[in-house]
Amino acid sequence: MNQTWRRNLESIVIPFGSILFGLVLFGVFCAIAGANPFAVYASIWKAAFGKWSTFQNTLIRAAPLMLSALCTALPARLGLVIIGNEGALVVGGLAAVSIGLTLGTAVSPLVVQIAMALAGMIAGGVWIGFAGALRHYRAVNETISSLLLNYVAIALLNHLVGGPMKDPSSLNKPSTYPLADMNMLSNIPGTRVHWGLLYGLVACVIAYFLMQRTTFGFAARTAGGNIRAARIAGLPVGKLTVIICFLAGSCAGLAGMVEVAAVQGAANESLNVGYGYGGILVAFAARHNPIAAIFLSLLVGGILASGGILQRSHGLPDATVLVFQGLVFLVVLYGDSLYGKFPFFKEKPTLVPPPSPPPSPGQESVVVS
Repeated sequence: MNQTWRRNLESIVIPFGSILFGLVLFGVFCAIAGANPFAVYASIWKAAFGKWSTFQNTLIRAAPLMLSALCTALPARLGLVIIGNEGALVVGGLAAVSIGLTLGTAVSPLVVQIAMALAGMIAGGVWIGFAGALRHYRAVNETISSLLLNYVAIALLNHLVGGPMKDPSSLNKPSTYPLADMNMLSNIPGTRVHWGLLYGLVACVIAYFLMQRTTFGFAARTAGGNIRAARIAGLPVGKLTVIICFLAGSCAGLAGMVEVAAVQGAANESLNVGYGYGGILVAFAARHNPIAAIFLSLLVGGILASGGILQRSHGLPDATVLVFQGLVFLVVLYGDSLYGKFPFFKEKPTLVPPPSPPPSPGQESVVVS
């Protein structure tokens, strides 16, 4: 129990310490740019968590971050580094809006929303599943292939919204035809937060129990720990790779559906806003734990929500939050190398008394009656 406590404490201290150090580096960057770092920190807090009205902006941005983080977190249990979150999100949004426009108002809004969600999940799942299949069956590096698939998805988005699917009335910002208002995701009563937040929370909880509490998750962790041992044990490594990559991509595809059905109302360049890349940061900072990804999505969502106030109040460019994300990501990656390096968190040897030597021949115990 003592060693478990130490390991759990290490998994909390190092990520949060990395984030705090990233804050310090960001403060140095702001000082060089001519802004007061402490005033910038205060503005970020005010814009992200200061009051309920601003916290709702954070929750809106946290929903797609939770879903896209799973796109990296789930394959990581197999030892794969998937960073195609943005591409899966984009194709998921395209597939969702295509189904939504096709069904239109011919069926009930609930059926349309379910169909859009399924279309987004299938499209994103196939997108990342393809990278997983390339990795297993053709030994193509999954990090490079999934990264390149991002650019393919973005090019596909630009082609479709600027050509075959373009709404002629969208002049300055090419977009598809808008979804019917009745088919849009509504907000949680009494808030400005859409129901996509619930999708993200449920997906993270299901992913946690799938990977931690089922035989399927145990098989995936075994294959990720030692693929040769998994094959010797008879585990279907190829199927596990493709299935987990499909599930990972389906989460990012669902994030794309949430964006078009709850925020944008159509597919356009705003799908490529960076939630997929933010999900990579969330996954690594959470050490690929779906439950921890919920809380870190709130943190990164708050950072994204503060971009406007940094520009208005401190004269910093809106992209300053991207610098913040990049610094935190680099520090978190470095923090991974610190596990097991601090003596306090190392396992303490347990002193076990040596066993008693066996009695020598001829020696017998004396029994007193």
